[in-house]
Amino acid sequence: MATLVSFHAHPDDECIATGGTLAAAASAGHRVVLVLATRGEEGEIADGVMELDESLSDRRVAETARAAARLGIARTEYLGYRDSGMVGTPQNEAQECFWQADIEEAANRLAEILAEEHADVLTVYDENGGYGHPDHIQVHRVGVRAAEIAKTPRVYEATMNRDAIKRFAITHQAEARDRGIETPFENPEEITMGTPEADITTTVDVREFIDIKRAALAEHASQVDGNSFFLAIPVEIFRDLFGQEWFIRRGSSPFGQDGQPARETSLFGP
Repeated sequence: MATLVSFHAHPDDECIATGGTLAAAASAGHRVVLVLATRGEEGEIADGVMELDESLSDRRVAETARAAARLGIARTEYLGYRDSGMVGTPQNEAQECFWQADIEEAANRLAEILAEEHADVLTVYDENGGYGHPDHIQVHRVGVRAAEIAKTPRVYEATMNRDAIKRFAITHQAEARDRGIETPFENPEEITMGTPEADITTTVDVREFIDIKRAALAEHASQVDGNSFFLAIPVEIFRDLFGQEWFIRRGSSPFGQDGQPARETSLFGP
């Protein structure tokens, strides 16, 4: 059995990007460790879910604990940085935020965990953080450097399949609209998030774990309530969009020796 460390920016990111993969790994007997750079202090709060005396950071830590239990995560750690918010906001300029963190210092914090766990696999994000969020970009930078320091042998960049998202938008957009559900994919031709399908090295089929993934995501109720896109869409559409998770294996070409696409289906292969 192996140890997988999954590094994310904020609580709930672990479910959206890698929830099925983490659940599958835990089910197979691998040790799964979650590391979060921040406690998500700048998240938007869904209406009616917070107590008057409750801080968002405390709430998101509690939500993460419940989500982690559903996914089978054995250990959860926080690097201790503050949520950076979006580019152009005052929070993004704060000295204590993750975006302003010294890469080497932050990488050493993560590398210490990688070394403690004798990590076989680390997941980070692609170099654009999927959709350009500064904390997600920083996860890529810090995670890649931490793997170098700790000599973690396998590093995967969690990403989104841009072509699959476009296909989803074309297939399901009208249905979602008819149900009164707002989607983030109004114009398929303008979608730039994620990675072109041809550049993805690893596709993990997580449909067997889709109910666990959705239930874990629902634990993050301060961010993802029943009216959100993720939970408002029917289960069958959720399975269609989120039933696969995509990665780019660092140091690996998407093409085999014969020049044909070489696709992995697991983070734990040879």
